[in-house]
Amino acid sequence: MTEREGTTTRTVHAGGHRLRALTGDRPTGPLHLGHLVGTLQNRVALQETHRTFILVADLHMLTTRLDHLDELEMNIREDVLGNLAVGIDPDKATIYLQSQVPETAELFLYFGMLVSVSRAQRIPTLKDKVRELRIARPSYGLLGYPVLQAADILLMRADAVPVGPDQSSHVELAREIARTFNGRFAPVFPVPTALAPLGGTLPGTDGSPKMSRSLRNTIDLFDDEAAVREKVMAMYTDPTRLRATDPGHVQGNPVFAFHDAFNPDPDEVADLKARYVSGRVGDVEVKGRLVDVLNSILSPIQQRRRDLLADNPLIVEDVLRSGAKQAQMEAADTIRQVRAAMQIDSFD
Repeated sequence: MTEREGTTTRTVHAGGHRLRALTGDRPTGPLHLGHLVGTLQNRVALQETHRTFILVADLHMLTTRLDHLDELEMNIREDVLGNLAVGIDPDKATIYLQSQVPETAELFLYFGMLVSVSRAQRIPTLKDKVRELRIARPSYGLLGYPVLQAADILLMRADAVPVGPDQSSHVELAREIARTFNGRFAPVFPVPTALAPLGGTLPGTDGSPKMSRSLRNTIDLFDDEAAVREKVMAMYTDPTRLRATDPGHVQGNPVFAFHDAFNPDPDEVADLKARYVSGRVGDVEVKGRLVDVLNSILSPIQQRRRDLLADNPLIVEDVLRSGAKQAQMEAADTIRQVRAAMQIDSFD
């Protein structure tokens, strides 16, 4: 169901309430092109149709990055600036810091009583994360992070959660928890739905299936032109192709995956692919065109960042302060309903 507000179409519940969406990032490093394709473009669209909450998940960062706490403040700042620079409007979306909403921890505790250890261990990304980061002794906090994610989602009573395929199991756990709580106590929570990203998953510059900060295979949103050129020219391409005149492979070649994702000229991409397959163009030319394309996309994002800071050097602090107030009000309302449903509010 939709309703018109000026020129904007907004999705609403049958009862007339605007649908809610929650998404966010762990502040473990700069936002990159994988985020742009996988989630940031989604957020810019969602803020026009949903009551959108964008979580800066600093508590989640603690599950794997206790040895990098000195980077936390800078990473939070860059995460907020990245969201603003790609087009998130704090008047339309609520950007807030997870640790500034203490009700998150309370709801996490309640939900922990509803999820068995074996169910938490069945989350596929848990094993992937342990293997990727080479964690010899996973913490209790890491085991419980999908339950913490469910608390994030349901604390804001989100109806929709934009996630990639690797995170769909987390939303499914949140759905299970919502159903369990509603059935056992009272219907407090919506059962959230996973939203697929608009642009799919972007490969890493090293040929890995996914761009990831932990693998150091990213092109960051705030990389300058020289850094973009250096990273693109070093990108993995076709290892079987020794000379520019050798026939090359386009399938599975990250350079062409990037062209498909970002090059606005499909005729040029088709020409480059045809010449690459027939051995009539070298990697240097294909990569050089990609450098131009990426810098043309990143340049306005970076200019927007400069403009934001020039207009208000304290914009990050202001956005997070305002977002915390809004998120705290929502969280307090949710916890009030949760406590009433569980009959643990007798002495409130």
